[in-house]
Amino acid sequence: MTITVGTRLGRYEIRSKIGEGGMGEVYLALDTELGRTVAIKILPEAFVSDQQRLQRFIQEAKAASALNHPHILTIYEIGSVGASRFIATEFIDGDTLRQRIRDGSLLLNEILDIAIQAAGALVAAHEAGIIHRDIKPENIMVRRDGYMKLLDFGLAKLTGPPGSITDTEAPTKAMVNTGAGTVMGTAYYMSPEQAKGSNVDARTDLWSLGAVLYEMVTGHVPFAGETPTETISLILQREPAPLSRYVNEVPSELERIVSKTLTKNREERYQSARDLLIDLRNLKRKLEVDAEIDRTVPSEFRAATSTNAGQGPPPTASGAVAGMASTHASHAASSAEYIFSGIKQHKLTVAIAVLMLVVGGAGLGLYLHAPNTEVPIESIAVLPFQNRSTEPDSEYLSDGLAESLIYRLSQLPNLKVSPTSSVFRYKGKEVDPIKVGQELGVSAVLAGRIVQRGDNLTISAELVDVRYNKLLWGEQYDRKMSDLLATQREIAREIVDKLKLSVSGQEKGLAKHYTESNEAYQFYLKGRFYWNKRTEEAFQKALEYFQQAIESDPNFALAYSGLADTYNLLGAPDAGGSMAPNQAMPNAKAAALKAMEIDETLAEPHVS
Repeated sequence: MTITVGTRLGRYEIRSKIGEGGMGEVYLALDTELGRTVAIKILPEAFVSDQQRLQRFIQEAKAASALNHPHILTIYEIGSVGASRFIATEFIDGDTLRQRIRDGSLLLNEILDIAIQAAGALVAAHEAGIIHRDIKPENIMVRRDGYMKLLDFGLAKLTGPPGSITDTEAPTKAMVNTGAGTVMGTAYYMSPEQAKGSNVDARTDLWSLGAVLYEMVTGHVPFAGETPTETISLILQREPAPLSRYVNEVPSELERIVSKTLTKNREERYQSARDLLIDLRNLKRKLEVDAEIDRTVPSEFRAATSTNAGQGPPPTASGAVAGMASTHASHAASSAEYIFSGIKQHKLTVAIAVLMLVVGGAGLGLYLHAPNTEVPIESIAVLPFQNRSTEPDSEYLSDGLAESLIYRLSQLPNLKVSPTSSVFRYKGKEVDPIKVGQELGVSAVLAGRIVQRGDNLTISAELVDVRYNKLLWGEQYDRKMSDLLATQREIAREIVDKLKLSVSGQEKGLAKHYTESNEAYQFYLKGRFYWNKRTEEAFQKALEYFQQAIESDPNFALAYSGLADTYNLLGAPDAGGSMAPNQAMPNAKAAALKAMEIDETLAEPHVS
């Protein structure tokens, strides 16, 4: 149904047509009583003639209008003129997120702002018992000032099958219905449970928002089938490529967040929009703290970084992430790589966070070469160590050893290492290294086990070449807990010897001793373990352990980095902290600067 300019729908006077889609035509109109500009959506006749569908629509629209959230489109009125039904909403002067992605100019801080605002909108909706079910870039509007609005709450549930009405988005839509066993939503952004036609809950929106976040960062949808059927098949059977496949040097925490939102088993996904919101805010705050500290770092540190980088002053958290539209993929990828590379250079300078010590990372060197093969191993995933201990409170050891290896190996310029965010989803599971390697797209997988019985410690490790299903190396170490640091260094030397690796100029950095105190190191691992739990009680425990580590070794820079991270989150109420920001932030800054004073060569911060 097309309406001419000047037509009156009740008190609304049509000014111009501004859009059209599966849910009807959209017009710019004037509210003649209040003198405000509004958007009018005229529902298709197919909807109006179906009384059951129309009634459900009205109920859902009323529920959405009752939310009154700043990031959810405000519905002013649901009205009718003759046989026509319409919705009057606020008019958003801006672009859809789809247009912003196509432009390819989204900044990193803009991406996080949009995701944070969208997650906040979902918090309000889900707490009111409303599930959107069709989160996608077309349903997110961004105003000129960056303010975001989420559109069409409940409307996606009313869309009929493609071909039943005029639908400009039909190529990307599967059948949409509310009947049991049918598929609802837009294919590229469907959760697995939507794709299977199963009952859905609020976690389906978190998957879809994760898919949108993935696309904002990379310029690609995570599951790109040529047809809706193929896309659904990919969603159900494949893992998305890591962000790092399209954009180099992605912050590891961003990789973790996206990976968690796109976990197929919804029991392992984010369980609430609030949890996702907290993690997004923490990541944005972390990058802002990095940028603030950068402004206080002595000029000679910045000059050294600029000289080494050869690119001038490094970008801060506001660096751009170039979108990669299909027609400009090569150029956009290059821009994105430059920006994320700049973020890493910045972190190398400010270094406020934690780096785990080695359980043998020095031994893998610049290249991992499989024995009796000329093809080098250029990528590796270090799986979480399985904790087989009967001792209470020993989990910090298994987590710490894996993170130590990941950190150490990530320093090697010619070795691609899967980040913690990708591999820790396998924690506590019996996994097939071959399958894991295929899912993560790596050549080798390192798995390990740890058993603590009193003062006795057993560490086992196996390195598998997943390309040929071949065990490259395996060893077991039986030691005392008091020999933990010395044992790690012994493992490093043995790995170098067993694999005949060439470490050349990187040997000094890989074998660095951050502390000579085994006690300080264990306190530090415990502090990091509790810091990762993200609760007020855990933060207090983390502070205690980091402070004990410092008491054991006053020159342990990593312990000060742990203090900085903990104070940073303690000052964030939405992260579980209860300390006033004006008290927490100075403490965080002081601890970070102390860490840099002790060791200015600390590598990139650990963002969790």
